[in-house]
Amino acid sequence: MAVKTFPEYIESLRKLKPTAYMFGERIENVVDNPRIRGGINATGATYELASSKAHGNLLTTISPFTGEVINRFTLPPQSVEDLVARVKINRLLGNYVGTCHQRCTGLDCMSALSIVTFDMDKKHGTKYYERFIDFLKYMQKNDFTANASITDVKGDRSLNPHEQPDKDLYLRIVEKQKDGIIVRGAKVHQTGSLSSHELIVLPTRAMGPGDEDYSVAFAVPSDTRGVIHVVGRNTLDTREMEGVDCGNMRYSKYCPTVIYDDVYVPWERVFMCGETEFTGEIVNRFSAFHRQSHGGCKSGKIDVMTGAALAMMDYNGSAKVTHLREKVVDMIHKAETLYGCSLAASYEGKKEPSGTYFINSVLANASKIHEGRDMAECIRLLIDIAGGYVADLPSDRDFANPEVGGLLKKYMQGAAGVPVESRVRMLRLVEKLAMESADTISDLHGGGSPQAHRLTILRESNLNARKNCAKRLAGIE
Repeated sequence: MAVKTFPEYIESLRKLKPTAYMFGERIENVVDNPRIRGGINATGATYELASSKAHGNLLTTISPFTGEVINRFTLPPQSVEDLVARVKINRLLGNYVGTCHQRCTGLDCMSALSIVTFDMDKKHGTKYYERFIDFLKYMQKNDFTANASITDVKGDRSLNPHEQPDKDLYLRIVEKQKDGIIVRGAKVHQTGSLSSHELIVLPTRAMGPGDEDYSVAFAVPSDTRGVIHVVGRNTLDTREMEGVDCGNMRYSKYCPTVIYDDVYVPWERVFMCGETEFTGEIVNRFSAFHRQSHGGCKSGKIDVMTGAALAMMDYNGSAKVTHLREKVVDMIHKAETLYGCSLAASYEGKKEPSGTYFINSVLANASKIHEGRDMAECIRLLIDIAGGYVADLPSDRDFANPEVGGLLKKYMQGAAGVPVESRVRMLRLVEKLAMESADTISDLHGGGSPQAHRLTILRESNLNARKNCAKRLAGIE
């Protein structure tokens, strides 16, 4: 079946047996762990909506590789229409889950590989593109989710990978065998690695002479022997474990560090092996695709933040306060700016030699710079509108306590006719949207640092054309 339902997705994860740790203990049942399940549900929304009557036409399409109906999260864009659909889908999902749905990075990896493997084969006569297409068909036929293993731990950042005192601080090939390679290293900030069927590893940066062993790209199942997922902390994680004070009742985000402890990769799953001159291209392609993706999902998250702000104005009796209404307009404006930049990047997309369409990188990076600033400002505006109880609202357990619960409900009453429970639930959602570190920090660093976005804009922009415009108008030859 080329398009899974949500229950089928959950069942497919149950068949995996990943090695995972959290809070110093081994996780035996990943799928039903309350800390992980919120993230799995968020990824599951990509399956739920794809199989729904309301949104199936947007989230599905016909694969030119298999001829079957597939989920769009398994198809590198084959047209401008596909590029635009990516943004619209991500905004829809941002509305639906209010956090990261965790599936866009895998598609960004596959989109980058569909371009760069073709280019490598053309130059070197390798068979990477053929291998990748076989892998892509496998992903499409099974409707699998892929996770992007990109960010290395990097050690001493003043040193190149091969210059590190510990050679494993960037993921590398430690042995080449007849049937495959052995790799060792670690990848950090791995959003949704346990929600994924496959892990796609790409280089984290442009490599140079001496870095051949670090110039590697491949895919392995998420439960491969030697792959270890260590789930990172989050500001609100123990609340999810306890089942109280959660805010977002269904969806969440978690980010493991994934260790590759001498992992075997068969040659048919290797898509780059030593081609240092292509590492910069693959990083740039992935980053640009991912920054385009963010403009969709983060504008969708701002929609949720705006809705929470409006609800709190109703609940607080401040719906007609002029300066609060102006702040809501500011939030809407920022969401539409992000969305508009990503759509523009899509409509300006061009066809690459492999047949995959690539977005306008300058516009995608412009969107990401706006995101880094505007998401933080929207959080400030949201907290301003909601009020101080975002910081220190009593626990659900206090409201349920027979001795103090009634008093709390008496003094938590807002506008007439608004149930106290509704006001408390909305305040918890505001806290989650504003303070869930796993998601709010990715607004700044997801897809690369802010400086990387600026450098890409400078590198990809036609500066001479701009100077020539000014010179002509000034009468300078």
